[in-house]
Amino acid sequence: MVLWRKGLTLGLSSDEKSPVEGSSSDDATSADAQRLEFDARRTPQPGDLTLEQDTAGGLGRHLGLFSTTFLIIGRIIGTGIFSTPATITSSVGSVGAALMLWVLGLLLSFAGLCVWLELGCMFPRSGGEKVYLEAVYRQPRFLATVVFSTQAIFLGFTASGCIIFAENILIAANHNVTEWGERGIALAVIIAVTCIHTFTPNLGVKLMNILGVIKIVVLVFIVITGWVVLSGKVHKIPDPGASFRNSFAGSSSSGYEYATALFKVLNSYAGWSNAAYVLNEVRRPVRTLKVAGPLGLGICGVLYLLANVAFFAAATPGEVSSSGNTVATYFFGRVFGAAAERALSVLVALSAFGNVLTVTFAQARVNQELAKEGVIPLSRFWASGWPFGAPSAGLLLHFIPSFIVIVAIPFGDAYDFILDLEGYPSSVIYVFVGIGLFILRWRSPQVPRPFKAWWPVPVFFLLGQGFLLVAPFLRPPGGKGDTSLPYWLYPVVGIAVLACGVLYWFGWRVLLPRAGRFDYAERQMTLKDGTVLTVFDRKKLKV
Repeated sequence: MVLWRKGLTLGLSSDEKSPVEGSSSDDATSADAQRLEFDARRTPQPGDLTLEQDTAGGLGRHLGLFSTTFLIIGRIIGTGIFSTPATITSSVGSVGAALMLWVLGLLLSFAGLCVWLELGCMFPRSGGEKVYLEAVYRQPRFLATVVFSTQAIFLGFTASGCIIFAENILIAANHNVTEWGERGIALAVIIAVTCIHTFTPNLGVKLMNILGVIKIVVLVFIVITGWVVLSGKVHKIPDPGASFRNSFAGSSSSGYEYATALFKVLNSYAGWSNAAYVLNEVRRPVRTLKVAGPLGLGICGVLYLLANVAFFAAATPGEVSSSGNTVATYFFGRVFGAAAERALSVLVALSAFGNVLTVTFAQARVNQELAKEGVIPLSRFWASGWPFGAPSAGLLLHFIPSFIVIVAIPFGDAYDFILDLEGYPSSVIYVFVGIGLFILRWRSPQVPRPFKAWWPVPVFFLLGQGFLLVAPFLRPPGGKGDTSLPYWLYPVVGIAVLACGVLYWFGWRVLLPRAGRFDYAERQMTLKDGTVLTVFDRKKLKV
């Protein structure tokens, strides 16, 4: 069997057990029966890694269906559902419009998941978008990988979850501290999470699962409470159906406000692709991905919609809008009293901590996969899995930008701007992945696909992502966005970040070899921990 990284050429002989499916004989039989041969016309490069080499070292295939599902749930359920319904309702002005956007966001997320399922089942290896972009955009060589690495490394931080944890713990303790005290707590969170995943990786997975269960329990409790409120048995809320009568009254007519609200909805659903980043560590990756993806997103989507209904049962749209970023706290206060508000703050803090755990777990694996390509400086260091098999250097590479954002970015507009900046380059990457799906179907229609999305689904996904690329440039009412900075600034800076990746690639692959009169010779290197990576030796050209 051969599965090459760059061309991802895969050929299976009938007497081989496919490592694509790990040690599962039934998955292997299915793969063997397909006798899959993808793009055999391409000659592999000397530095390309087989799947066996790509999965060498590390922790092995230790994630089952339960852990993979909760890797998705833990990433999706962060703090968005507890806060963003207020700002979304404030933007669109009505219950009906707000619920419509939550449904639209769920449909767009499922469409994106279908695209990732098709590509993930074709290429069941860690890295997510990195792998899919490499499979499609092969020339210029390494350009797609370098551009993606710029976005993944520089904008893949988890500072917001750490700071939200700090805010809610302080609310629960009824204690006020300075801004730097809050930053100190947030910094302690990212340090603790990095250490847990580095030195006790199995404990990290268990904590993610436990906190994922707690998140579901909290949302189920909110949903059940909402049903009780709607039944009219909570005397503090005499008219629980008021918000649902004439539910579209007062809806906004501004496209920018709907776009802003949709961004927030999609950010609340973000995480449906989380399993694709760690497939080297998933048992039966194809089968697990096909079950865990829809299951995880489906659970979150149903709970999100029902939780919104519960919030509107306890408060009018105006009350929800004015509750600020604490709509869930306001809900608990209306139903159970002031003491319950502080209790919920603890649960929101735990949810934020779980979100940081899952994002850090997946992002470190992406960083390690990028280092294995040899396209980032000090790749031998960043690819290492020393000392306990976890991608410790990849965790450190994730920690650095998170640390900088927590410590160096002032709270207020600058911090809100950084958070807005995170999402825009991801939409650009998503568009290229969606287009790449159709390119692969046209270029290699003979390739068996364990999952294939109905073609209108990726088209719908692309239309949604295209809207998200254009919408930030639409002039908002009064010409003012969410911050005092120009409303168009964050998409411009997001594009500039990706452009820096293009410039880095051009300097590395074109200018340096020309100036130094050398060419790159690729080869494979095996580190002491068993990790295999591609390295580039400079080969002097004859004058």
